[in-house]
Amino acid sequence: MDVRKIAVLGAGAMGSGIAQVAACSGFAVELMDLEREMLERSLAKVRHDFERGVCSGKLSERAAAEALSRISTTTSIAEACRQADLVIESVPENLDLKKSVFGAADAAAPPHAVLASNTAQLSVTAMGAATGRPDRVVGMHWFNPPATMRLIEVARGVFTSDETVAVVRAVAERMGKTVIVCRDAQGFVTSRALGAHLLECIRLFEEGVASAQEIDTAIKLGLGYPMGPLELADHVGLDVIYQSALGLAEAFGDRFRPPQTLVKLVEAGHLGVKTGRGFHAHGT
Repeated sequence: MDVRKIAVLGAGAMGSGIAQVAACSGFAVELMDLEREMLERSLAKVRHDFERGVCSGKLSERAAAEALSRISTTTSIAEACRQADLVIESVPENLDLKKSVFGAADAAAPPHAVLASNTAQLSVTAMGAATGRPDRVVGMHWFNPPATMRLIEVARGVFTSDETVAVVRAVAERMGKTVIVCRDAQGFVTSRALGAHLLECIRLFEEGVASAQEIDTAIKLGLGYPMGPLELADHVGLDVIYQSALGLAEAFGDRFRPPQTLVKLVEAGHLGVKTGRGFHAHGT
């Protein structure tokens, strides 16, 4: 199947980044969000990134202008999906919300369109069940920031067809990404592995083995990670880490149970970078 137009549902950091990558790769993009202000902020961010690319010599002025011209915006799911060959959902990690979005996208998109979710761990099969085309529903997990992270994790639901996986793989490879394919298991590969790593490092902190700074330094310099685990948790958002841990614990048991330190930080509203405080203090 030849994909020419991509609808991206949700104009947050991930959605706008996905739209940017798609436009730079030659696809027509319809970026959708319920809030017009969010769309305006997202376009401003994309425009700024293109300007930086031109200044650094990574992008010509013509290429930047052409890529920006490929992005249209709308506040209507129906309008976004009406002529889309591929729909990429990028709304918050809430299964009921995602199922609602998939139902609306299914009603509006052409019969041939593939519906993909940028979920990090939720059930692709459950999202497919909210549509009349479960064979054309697939997980397409991006990583932040989408423009620089090279991996796309493709998760196939119980009814996802080989053709659907092939379509998403071809699109991702055209975007310069490396694809891995996994089955629809809680957390897929990356979120499950990362969850175990982050939670164990939080336990090291909770048990007083070392300070947050020392744990981060040990993992960066000793194990070669680009960012320390507690620093990463602060950037992802401790509320996001907490919710992910709950889902993993439900699927795999107590080894993924959120440590009390994480629970208390979330209860106190100390969620990391976005609130100015988490395991580390952050300027606001």
